[in-house]
Amino acid sequence: MFKYYCLNPIAQVGLEKFTQEFTGTEEIGEAEGILVRSASMHDMELSDRLLAVARAGAGYNNIPLEKCAEKGIVVFNTPGANANGVKELVIAGMLLASRDIVGGINWAQSAKDDPDIAKATEKEKKKFAGTEVQDKKLGIIGLGAIGVKVANVAKHMGMEVYGYDPYVSVDAAWNLSRDVKHVLNVEDIYEQCDIITIHVPLLDSTKGMIDRQAIARMKEGVILLNFARDLLVNEEDVIEGIRAGKIRKYVSDFPNPTTAGKEGCIVIPHLGASTSESEDNCAKMAVKQMMEYLKNGNIINSVNYPGCDMGVCTQAGRVAIFHKNIANMITKFTACFGDEGINITDMTNKSKGEVAYTMLDVEQPVRKEMIEKLQSIKGVFRVRVVK
Repeated sequence: MFKYYCLNPIAQVGLEKFTQEFTGTEEIGEAEGILVRSASMHDMELSDRLLAVARAGAGYNNIPLEKCAEKGIVVFNTPGANANGVKELVIAGMLLASRDIVGGINWAQSAKDDPDIAKATEKEKKKFAGTEVQDKKLGIIGLGAIGVKVANVAKHMGMEVYGYDPYVSVDAAWNLSRDVKHVLNVEDIYEQCDIITIHVPLLDSTKGMIDRQAIARMKEGVILLNFARDLLVNEEDVIEGIRAGKIRKYVSDFPNPTTAGKEGCIVIPHLGASTSESEDNCAKMAVKQMMEYLKNGNIINSVNYPGCDMGVCTQAGRVAIFHKNIANMITKFTACFGDEGINITDMTNKSKGEVAYTMLDVEQPVRKEMIEKLQSIKGVFRVRVVK
């Protein structure tokens, strides 16, 4: 029986997907799996029992990935599960910025007690005139699950869409409208597009990528949309760009003192994936991935370990080894099994950066002494008997 712990409220429709081999627990230290949304895990003590953390969402900045990797704890996220909810809000944000809808609503609210509001409207509405998005150039930085959906909708709205992503996946490429112009240099997005939306993960290489230098290359009156991560944008530089008239509007889903309430900024309280459908989809996906890993050792959508799938084990045993991605590790593993006279019927080894994951199916059950021998190999983080 596997135990799981919910660090945040998780949609019941997802928890109902757990089979009878799984049960919830109120004691986090007893759990083999943790389900989390926004709660920070950086200062948490991680139990030796913990095998997996599933983030019901795409972002994972609240989880200590390296610490988990070194303890052989697989961290999952749910890419694409909330993509439709975010896509819809991105389109809404684009329309809010192109047409001064917010300004108009605020004026109507302030004039609600005026008996001549209808007459005043005809005089005041010109202050809130905007522009249409049709025939405008939309630049999308990052063609993942969300970026692709935004691109396809924008094409249907009559926009000219440019996409930049040097690492676009095969699946994304298949789903992307063939009318989207795939550019090879992000500067082309900056220089040519009227509206720019960013959809990349927060990495050392992307942190603050929209800065003073990037803004200087953009068209006058550009609209910027940020529904990915606040730290992707140097918002002090954005405020400077707004004051200088370079940036027409900045739409962000991440409130903070730099942008909230500031002229030219439309700040939304992190509503991108806050729909019941997104929360349900993320919960179901997180539960499915956690069950597959805990039961079979297969890894789907991990952010700190490589993907790996050997199906269901039909042999006497399956052993999973988490280790450093260094030379001769496989030789050492197979030698241990050979010394014990245990035949390996199937094996896979995958790596991701500095870590690697090896699974072996064997014809005989593996004794405790054998596991200890594998665990003692330098560079091994964890050895787990799956079956």
